Amino acid sequence: MHDAYITEQLRAGAEVKNKIAAECGAAIGAAAEALVAGFRGGRKVLICGNGGSAADAQHIAAEFVVRMTLAGRPALPAVALTTDSSALTAGGNDLGFDRVFSRQVEALGVKNDMLICISTSGNSPNVVRAAEEARERGMVTIGLLGRGGGKIAPLCEHAIVVPSDDTQRIQEGHIAIAHILVGLVERALFGEGA
Repeated sequence: MHDAYITEQLRAGAEVKNKIAAECGAAIGAAAEALVAGFRGGRKVLICGNGGSAADAQHIAAEFVVRMTLAGRPALPAVALTTDSSALTAGGNDLGFDRVFSRQVEALGVKNDMLICISTSGNSPNVVRAAEEARERGMVTIGLLGRGGGKIAPLCEHAIVVPSDDTQRIQEGHIAIAHILVGLVERALFGEGA
């Protein structure tokens, strides 16, 4: 009864991943190298996004802090700016929702730290402001973006733009890319290539 829809959705997701493989490999590799260099230098990564991208921010932070595939490896410093409900609600109430992430970047980010900006549209105002604040502070900015990259792409040293305009396909691409990034970091710092 649902076979056609299931097959269609899985094929659509696979098609976007094939496009990512063809078009985004160099950007993914460069972003991984930037993360490796930052962690080697004692820096931390901050991560932000809205909605499903907020959940991805938490997911990615957990992969860095806890582990993804390498058991027994040291923790890596990563903070999802989406998880502190008091900071988010106070910032939204007192400063406006556009500043809920940039204020945390101002508080927590220092030169050569890293910020991963996640936005399926590339235009989320609060993520744009976070990227602007990170650049002012001399942080390395990495974008997981969609729909051509939007306003955030030019604010990122490393913009990884999923070649799709479909939000769910972009989100699927983002988490696949994030897993690759964490895997490359783990291999470089603690496994093959360490």
